[in-house]
Amino acid sequence: MKHIKALAIKFISSLVLLYIILGVAFDMSFGNVFLITLILGIVSYLIGDLFILPKTNNTIATIADFGLAFLLIWLIGDSITYGDDIVTAAFASAVGVALFEYFFHKYMDNQILIKEDDNRISTLRYQTEASEELTPRIPNRKYEDEDEL
Repeated sequence: MKHIKALAIKFISSLVLLYIILGVAFDMSFGNVFLITLILGIVSYLIGDLFILPKTNNTIATIADFGLAFLLIWLIGDSITYGDDIVTAAFASAVGVALFEYFFHKYMDNQILIKEDDNRISTLRYQTEASEELTPRIPNRKYEDEDEL
């Protein structure tokens, strides 16, 4: 249920953001923006938020989401529209998506992704003691008597 909530937050926020950038600024239709948002939201949630973010940090995941958003918006936008300025639109949209993803990753890290290290009861740090003498020294009476002579 937590993943559905996070995916809904991501989809609605991305739809509003991409409609402002692509729809208003670059005159793309709402249906095209909706399709781009749907594909980008699902792919970036699976790859960026569930695969890359738990294994790396927020900065790496945000950079990966920027590249993924740029490529997906450019490829999908180029195939469904007839505009000649799709690279600029894809770059502006990717910058906006990356800024949103930076804060969304903080939400994911704090609320959705459960770190197994935090749930650990004990640290299981075992320690072994070692001494300088591995075997006890047994005095040899024969040699001790010779020292006295």
